[in-house]
Amino acid sequence: METNQVEFFEEYQSEDIIAPAHRSLNHSKLIHRISVALDPYEEDYDILPELELELTTGKCKPDVAIYKNLPIDWLNDVIYYNQPPITAIEILSPKQALTDLTDKAYKQYFPAGIQSVWLILPTTRIVQLLLPDGSIQTWSTGIMQDPVTGMELDLGYLFK
Repeated sequence: METNQVEFFEEYQSEDIIAPAHRSLNHSKLIHRISVALDPYEEDYDILPELELELTTGKCKPDVAIYKNLPIDWLNDVIYYNQPPITAIEILSPKQALTDLTDKAYKQYFPAGIQSVWLILPTTRIVQLLLPDGSIQTWSTGIMQDPVTGMELDLGYLFK
């Protein structure tokens, strides 16, 4: 029993050191607004903020993960979900480098089967869409469109 507690503590501690969470007021507000803005797609997709994933490429936690509707089992919850979402959304945190997010997209998300990654850059009010083929689309105004899911995101609402 003691060994399990120590292993859990070491795992938690090392994850925190490697990728410290820099959640901020703006970060939290953006997660909320993304979830609200994508609510019209709820019939077809699950919009899941901060879901812990254990993919073939390792553990991660996108700010928002988008799945085709998943079955719900209220009696048997999952701590680390092992199926990749269709889309992962990442918000650049105040003390984070943009390369942290692009590395996560190209080295962890795409190799695991995620089909699109949205990068939200709050200070410049820019949204980038990354695809596994290396293409990048950038929006600073208007409606962002994801060709993978068909979802649209109004930047006027997101950054109001």
